Amino acid sequence: MEFEKIHAKQVLTPVGWLENAMITIKNGKIIKIEQTNKVCSDNIKVLPALIDTHIHGVMGADTMDATHEALNTMSSFLARHGIGAFLATTVTESHEKIEAALVQVKHSIKQGVAGATLLGSYLEGPFFNSVHKGAHPETLLHAPDRNLIEKWLDLAEGTLKCIALAPEYPNALEIIEWLRSINIRIMIGHTNADYQTTKAALLAGASGVVHCYNGMSGLHHRNPGVVGAALTIDNCQTEIIIDGHHVHPAAVNIAHKCCGKNLLLISDAMRATGMSDGDYQLGKLKVHVQDHVVRTEDGGLAGSTLTINRAVTNLADYANISFEQAWLHGSSYPAKALGIDHYLGDIAVGKQANLVLLNANNQLMATIVNGNIVYQTAADLTDILI
Repeated sequence: MEFEKIHAKQVLTPVGWLENAMITIKNGKIIKIEQTNKVCSDNIKVLPALIDTHIHGVMGADTMDATHEALNTMSSFLARHGIGAFLATTVTESHEKIEAALVQVKHSIKQGVAGATLLGSYLEGPFFNSVHKGAHPETLLHAPDRNLIEKWLDLAEGTLKCIALAPEYPNALEIIEWLRSINIRIMIGHTNADYQTTKAALLAGASGVVHCYNGMSGLHHRNPGVVGAALTIDNCQTEIIIDGHHVHPAAVNIAHKCCGKNLLLISDAMRATGMSDGDYQLGKLKVHVQDHVVRTEDGGLAGSTLTINRAVTNLADYANISFEQAWLHGSSYPAKALGIDHYLGDIAVGKQANLVLLNANNQLMATIVNGNIVYQTAADLTDILI
């Protein structure tokens, strides 16, 4: 279905809802947003498409499969859930398998994917502390290695966008400063660092923390830990998994009150997402999914089966905020965190037309990426998409 304009009851803009609005799109970009006297008969609202900045896999596919088919499966699935862009995230594996995944992301960006835009890769591991290893194999964890990182950056050719590491390693601050100088985003994760070390890492150029509360030293009143730093240091980008299992609703509420616009919804989804319960592989580890909760053989949480649209609903509930306020934590704020807010994350003139259409019950009607419909329900949208 081809269209040039979207006529909607409401459009969520950076300055709030615009009622009875018309969006004009050309060459995949928004060129005009205006109010119209033409009455919109359908109760459809338009919001910026969501962005998942930390996702491993879905529907039996995983970034570590290192195939275009796997990344395309992820892209198509995400579009069906209102996500318009994502970072394909690795896990700790052999260097050879990590390299294969990074190279495949590079190739798949060039080839193009069917649904949500593939923004690049996110390196999660192997530069972690075994104390908080989570689902990362301890035998493969080691200190950050500049020569190795340089090799991987060269292989990725500009598509490796984010690197996670534990800052307590002796060379970590030096590597953070270097990565920051070449505009690579650094996140602190799977770490036993204390508050002061975490603060030093953030001051050295780290952007924030990986899935807050999980895989890190917790908050104690005499030892604030990584969590204490994440909740109190200005401009710390704080990822959070809001699936009702990883973080208690009250702790979600605390994080929202402390972090505000720096709280970023992530899925941390793995290949069982969208699939039935059972046994699955996460990197080298065998994991079991029961009632959509993923655990390692020793009972630890290992990724999730969450989607960002569900996380939005959960955040609105747990933090007692409006749906549209919660939506920004999965769209506008992640775009800003990635430094791509000049073209994604909001509905504004000059930005890419990455949009979702929702009905009055906030159910997804369509996902639009670069001005093209990449997912649509059976609903008749002929009066909306003109």
